[in-house]
Amino acid sequence: MSSRLMNVSSRETTQYVSHFILMGFPSRPEMQLLYFGLFSVAYALTLMGNTAIVCAVRWDQRLHTPMYILLGNFSLLEICYVTTTVPNMLANFLSTSKSISFVSCFAQFYFFFSLGCDEGFYLCIMAFDRYLAICRPLHYPRIMTKHHLCMNLVVLCWVTAFLCYPVPIYFITQLPFCGPNTIDHFVCDPGPLLVLSCTPAPGIELSCSLLSSLIIFITFFFIFWSYTLVLRTVLRVPSAAGRRKAFSTCGSHLAVVSLFYGTIMMMYISPTSGNPTGIQKIVTLVYSSVTPLVNLLIYSLRNKDMKTALRKIQMCTKISQSK
Repeated sequence: MSSRLMNVSSRETTQYVSHFILMGFPSRPEMQLLYFGLFSVAYALTLMGNTAIVCAVRWDQRLHTPMYILLGNFSLLEICYVTTTVPNMLANFLSTSKSISFVSCFAQFYFFFSLGCDEGFYLCIMAFDRYLAICRPLHYPRIMTKHHLCMNLVVLCWVTAFLCYPVPIYFITQLPFCGPNTIDHFVCDPGPLLVLSCTPAPGIELSCSLLSSLIIFITFFFIFWSYTLVLRTVLRVPSAAGRRKAFSTCGSHLAVVSLFYGTIMMMYISPTSGNPTGIQKIVTLVYSSVTPLVNLLIYSLRNKDMKTALRKIQMCTKISQSK
């Protein structure tokens, strides 16, 4: 009888879990204000810079090529990606409750992982674009432009990414959550959420790990394969100037790929791996907040056409303000 009452009580508690507490980065109030200031500046720069790239690609006719169309869409993705986590993190720096509703937590989980998955797919498309441009230059315009393959791939990335995680997230929402409802993270992440479950869920944990591993390794090896073929082709170019030009078109993308996969592989191969919580939070902070800003600097500073287009936008803005 007592065990039956305990089970009923547990089910009732599960049904009335209305919010979680995101601990974030516990520290003194002065440090919370410092964090708020630093990440507010980084977030503002990320939004303004990526918005400028999107506008440059939209308005400058010279950038209406597959490579820059992909870059413009990638910048739009970065805006969405940082917005899933940073505004809530900034609010928590100034909040004493640091609470997030049950629905908002899993909505953040869904969009954060879907957009992260989308970023991996985009990096694959951009690697494929460089492969065609360098290894199949005569066929490149016909394949990427004439047959609208570029835009079809962009649409496919968005749709596929948002179809990857609904099922695992649904099963996690059905788990019984019991107190305390405190997540030792600044984002609703599967590892800390699974820890809060009243009952072990090895099947869900395994499925999350397998799904993340498949997405990470399939996209990474596709990029690796693409650049292996690019490298083989570039090394056959007779002139040193030609080789430098080919490498320069790939350098920015390779830097972004290294930064993205170097951090993400540390985290989501196993969602409840033995990494210390502090390291998990720092690594997540790097690829969710810092990487989009660094990507912006890499693409804008290393690309002459993009720098020229951004200067034009700056000049047009100054002229419109003077009027």
